[in-house]
Amino acid sequence: MFARTTAWPLVALFTAGYLAPYLLPTTVGRLDSGLPLTATQAGAIGSALLLSSATAGFALASRVDRIGPRTLARIGLALAVLGYGTAAMTGNVWVVVAGALVGGFGSGTATTVAATGIAAQPDPHRTTTLGLLGVSALAGAVYLTVPHLGAGHGQPLAAIALTALAVWPLTGRLPLRTAVAHTPLDGSRLPHLRSGLVLAAAMLCWSLAQNSLWGVSGRIGLEQAHLAEATVGVVFAVALGAGLFGVTVAGAVGPRFGRAVPVGAGTVVIAGCIVLSASATGLKSFAVGEIAWNLIYPVVLSYVIGLAASLDPRGRWAVLVGSASSLGTAAGPLAGSVLAARAGFAVMGVVLAVGLLVIAVPMTVVALRAGRWGLVAQFPAPLSGRDSATDVAKAA
Repeated sequence: MFARTTAWPLVALFTAGYLAPYLLPTTVGRLDSGLPLTATQAGAIGSALLLSSATAGFALASRVDRIGPRTLARIGLALAVLGYGTAAMTGNVWVVVAGALVGGFGSGTATTVAATGIAAQPDPHRTTTLGLLGVSALAGAVYLTVPHLGAGHGQPLAAIALTALAVWPLTGRLPLRTAVAHTPLDGSRLPHLRSGLVLAAAMLCWSLAQNSLWGVSGRIGLEQAHLAEATVGVVFAVALGAGLFGVTVAGAVGPRFGRAVPVGAGTVVIAGCIVLSASATGLKSFAVGEIAWNLIYPVVLSYVIGLAASLDPRGRWAVLVGSASSLGTAAGPLAGSVLAARAGFAVMGVVLAVGLLVIAVPMTVVALRAGRWGLVAQFPAPLSGRDSATDVAKAA
């Protein structure tokens, strides 16, 4: 098992792995402005990066024990430094794409090791919260700093690479090997099959809608709200702080009020926030929409994770629902870019909001059924809004 003393290296590894999706708006925006790419092409690169990261989680979630946490963490960090560093230093589009894919796989690998270790900690909630604090603070600092470092696509990518490099020495405190564990997907037939499939399908669409907005939020602030890049960075920094507050509140409240109301009503509120943010034409509406959205989003996500865990005590539905969520997350930037290019930001927001309102119905029904069945699972440590399947699996 992971030793108690490895908590801080795990927090650092968590931060390095999660930084790329947290910086997605500025990364996509700078790819668009700094390279000969259309907005849709830049969004596609962002989606490819996230898909590569999710693929690492799918492929390595059950192999951390076999390969060894220290070895796998170092492989992931090395890939992140190589991929993001190369993409930051070149203007060749195809090299940038390859670097983003390699770096994304490295980020996903680091996140997988961190999630496995955090799940084995005596207090995983505390360790997860520290990780969220670290990545939120670092991402906020990058958003405040990057606008003052000049134009170009390389600054956010370089920040991710340098973070991975800085975390490397801490991997020496991770164990070489851990006890071999069985994957939660082994074993008997899945219980509550219909509800689980409905929840997985809904979560794919739910995550796609969230990250469709997140992937183009930077462009909304710059192009439609007519804000300076520095101002947009401040808004994102405050929004990330609000998200951390939401995660903390969700963990403190737990399932004492059930899950149907937080999941259903919370999704409706998120839909309103998306409409407000996507239609913003000035600082006030943009800031209110982004901050409110980032406050509510992780709260609802926490309850959905708990709902998936309650469908199967062995955590198999949590793995599958998390995998579906990761696919939606990866497709989000491209979907948002395509919608914005064809219909405009405001119409994109309305389309995403209507989709969320439709999705809220089956999600709420599943939560109500779980309540009637008397399914109770330990409320998992809340996770980042830009999570991977591995994190969801380990939260179960």
